[in-house]
Amino acid sequence: MNRTLWHNARILPAGDPEQPIDRGAILVREGRIEWVGEEDAAPVCEAARHDLKGQWVTPGLVDCHTHLVYGGNRADEFARRLAGATYEEIACSGGGINSTVRATRLASAEELLRQSARRLECLLAEGVTTIEIKSGYGLDLATERKMLQVATRLGETWPVTVYRTFLGAHTLPGEFQGRPDAYIDCVCERMLPQLHGEGLIDAVDAFTENIGFTVAQTERVFEKAAQLGLRVKMHAEQLSNIGGTELAARYRALSSDHLEHLDEAGVVAMKEADVTAVLLPFAFYFLRGKQLPPIELLRQYEVPVALATDSNPGTSPVTSILQVLNMACTLFRLTPGEALAGVTRHGARALGKLDVHGLLAVGRLADFCTWDIETPAELAYWSGFSLCSRVVRHGRIVHGNVGY
Repeated sequence: MNRTLWHNARILPAGDPEQPIDRGAILVREGRIEWVGEEDAAPVCEAARHDLKGQWVTPGLVDCHTHLVYGGNRADEFARRLAGATYEEIACSGGGINSTVRATRLASAEELLRQSARRLECLLAEGVTTIEIKSGYGLDLATERKMLQVATRLGETWPVTVYRTFLGAHTLPGEFQGRPDAYIDCVCERMLPQLHGEGLIDAVDAFTENIGFTVAQTERVFEKAAQLGLRVKMHAEQLSNIGGTELAARYRALSSDHLEHLDEAGVVAMKEADVTAVLLPFAFYFLRGKQLPPIELLRQYEVPVALATDSNPGTSPVTSILQVLNMACTLFRLTPGEALAGVTRHGARALGKLDVHGLLAVGRLADFCTWDIETPAELAYWSGFSLCSRVVRHGRIVHGNVGY
């Protein structure tokens, strides 16, 4: 028997609480959705049956911005920030990203895999079936390769789809201090072509900021990515506004991420170029941010808004996608429906994969979650509470209750 009918469910095919199927069913065949709709209209066929007893079903969640593979942690810097040091001061004193670079260079691939898998398993338990993982804590060819290889192994070993983003333009490594253009030369002429040739890159990112790289330096990276046929994305307008998002729009980036200092011109550019906004509320919380992203402008111009954990050791040490939903609502005043869209269809859009993930429809992979809740708003309401009763990937239960 190669069909499975998941029935007696309340289904949100697009992750939209305003468009539920109140008594729905999903027919799965060989890992793909063969039919979805009202249970009374389900095809009559031989199938194993899972009675979901009225539980809610959403598409598998998408975490579209993470730095999940790294060595060590930065709890000491957390203490320094509590004592008054700023993120910029810590970075300029040799801490910040470069402290994680040192730990990641020293760690073996097996140690990175072990540490990263623990973080990934937490996300999987909360319904994440698709995740983006960035490099950027190597900043040399060997370590960037090691990180991307570990990300690849995570996707091969754990029941989650992994997309790998090359973030060589993350910060200036110590050996290139005072020579940022020379480092960008290395990124563009050595690392990016080599790692792409090895099949390790799905997209390219850059940290465009006063303490990162200039718009001109980032454009060189984007030009090289375009030559190689790779899509780009951008860390932009987190700490200041130097025009990163408008550059991202010129290159029709998949997304522009953080965006606390985004202005109306940047929002207009995103809309015109179909760039998804990715908001990272835990990083905002952890850095005690005061400048909110321009939520009303994003709504006004109907720019799709995705959410992600930004899971990383320095500014967002979180492994809970549901905590991010809560913070998006409490800190940024998104509605629970907007938050859920941010980790389903808009999260998939931010990866350029809306044709594959983020929706439940005929022909798509059967990636979905079942939730022991009374209303979808609970996904953004509870904190530290186990809500996900099952995670189904490619039609197979990979986490939670296997009972029918």
